Amino acid sequence: MNKYVLASIRMALVTLVLLGLVYPLAVTGLAQLLMPAQADGSLITRGGVTVGSSLIGQLFTGAKYFHGRPSAAGGDGYDGTASGASNLAPTSKALVDRVKAAVASETAENPGLVPGSVPVDMVTASGSGLDPDITLANAYAQVARVAAARGLTDAAVRTQVDTVAQGRDLGVLGEPRVNVLRLNLALDDLK
Repeated sequence: MNKYVLASIRMALVTLVLLGLVYPLAVTGLAQLLMPAQADGSLITRGGVTVGSSLIGQLFTGAKYFHGRPSAAGGDGYDGTASGASNLAPTSKALVDRVKAAVASETAENPGLVPGSVPVDMVTASGSGLDPDITLANAYAQVARVAAARGLTDAAVRTQVDTVAQGRDLGVLGEPRVNVLRLNLALDDLK
């Protein structure tokens, strides 16, 4: 019996070293070698200061900034340690009330936006609550507000949206989208 116990302990130790040390170090080393920016979290810096990640949404509230999707992550939203959806069903009164309030807020805040034309991603959170991207329809719905707040023409702001926009992945997957942080930084760089 001792022979089997010692063999299982040796096997457990070998497995621990291989899968708990060697494999993670190898994967981390390869990631740092082949794609260092992504391995470090796709961080965006300005003037030596990290301003965010292109992979994690953050809250923008000023009129001169494009706003991301609403967030259900954490108590106040955009909490990276509490990523997740609200888990409210489509028939939930709380969800319906929240969306109605968001539609009213967005139509009041964005000139020319009417209740029947509000993009769905403007008033609903993503599954993670930290989606960094918005649809082109969402971005275009915010152009008039951002342009007025920055003293720019709608055409100039729309050009920035189109410049930062990303197409479908592999040409067919997903929808064209705009990374909110990259768009806001591009607009800040205009002045």
